[in-house]
Amino acid sequence: MRAGRPCRWSRRKTEQIERRMTMTNTVFFPGLGLEFELNRVAFTVFGHNIYWYGVIITCGFLLAVAYGLYITPRFGMDPDKVTDAIFVVVPMAIIGARLYYVIFNPAVCFNADGSFSLLKMIAFWDGGLAIYGGVIATVVTALIYCKVRKIDFWSGMDVTVYGLLIGQLVGRWGNFVNVEAYGAITDLPWRMCSSSIASELWRDGFLESEQMYQRVLNGELGVHPTFLYESLWNLLGLVLLILLMKRGRKFNGQMFLSYVIWYGVGRAVIEGLRTDSLYFFGTPIRSSQMLGIVSAAVGIGLYILRRRTSGPVLPPFRPAAEAEGGAETAGSVSTAEDITTAGPTEPAGTQEENKEENSNGGDTN
Repeated sequence: MRAGRPCRWSRRKTEQIERRMTMTNTVFFPGLGLEFELNRVAFTVFGHNIYWYGVIITCGFLLAVAYGLYITPRFGMDPDKVTDAIFVVVPMAIIGARLYYVIFNPAVCFNADGSFSLLKMIAFWDGGLAIYGGVIATVVTALIYCKVRKIDFWSGMDVTVYGLLIGQLVGRWGNFVNVEAYGAITDLPWRMCSSSIASELWRDGFLESEQMYQRVLNGELGVHPTFLYESLWNLLGLVLLILLMKRGRKFNGQMFLSYVIWYGVGRAVIEGLRTDSLYFFGTPIRSSQMLGIVSAAVGIGLYILRRRTSGPVLPPFRPAAEAEGGAETAGSVSTAEDITTAGPTEPAGTQEENKEENSNGGDTN
């Protein structure tokens, strides 16, 4: 179809695609009257660029940790042990997220001349972190950690999913700054447009004609902002889990399995709209969409099973010092009750006077 086009058209598209690698992009939402000039670089330190993608991911991580530690005692967990777990789980989650992306998109590991590049394989700071890879690595690492430290795995994951949702809903805005993780062509009022988007759609064969390309450039057509869809889906899931937490858990693992179901359903739908999906080893099956469906189904089964068979939930955690203080307070109250029951004690001198009065007949008034 494209073979008949003039060469000058192909060259122009190639030049526009190459400009995609520049640091700035203009993104606009014509139906909403919004326009953003996005610079991928947040600031520079000693000549090295620090990208907004990394800054946003870091902010999401810090917020996730802060809230997770805040709610930890409600789930019967020791905050100190959870803090220790963070230093083990988080690095493995990053490795898992990158490994998942590389496995299903090995082309990122090679230079333009076809040679393998170890640096490109591990360069997650430029983008290329698959959330599901991070989630899988988190679950596996947490399972091992809880086994070694003798911590309840299900309660630990109940705490963790709040952090996952916060990290995901914030982190998706890093995709916005990079102008990536968007969906198929649409004319909806909230469509997202950019010259870089138009060039990538043309390069990947999603535009059938020059006319469609021009319509994307001028804003008549755009793409689904799927990064926003997922961010809002995670925000809604976080609100629902907070409300569920306030009502009280029915069993250990309830929050975790609720997250697995919620995120799995949402990701399966949203992934179907995206144009940059990772496919399952060359098949037409979208990896994350398939994983979303399978995980949601497994989550529903485990939810029903644990609701019927699991024991009582862990009580809220109380630090050792607080528990000892409570015991001392209880002892003091018990002693005071004993004194009250025995009645007031008279001084020794008064007791002697009473004895003399009794022997002399006492006061006969």
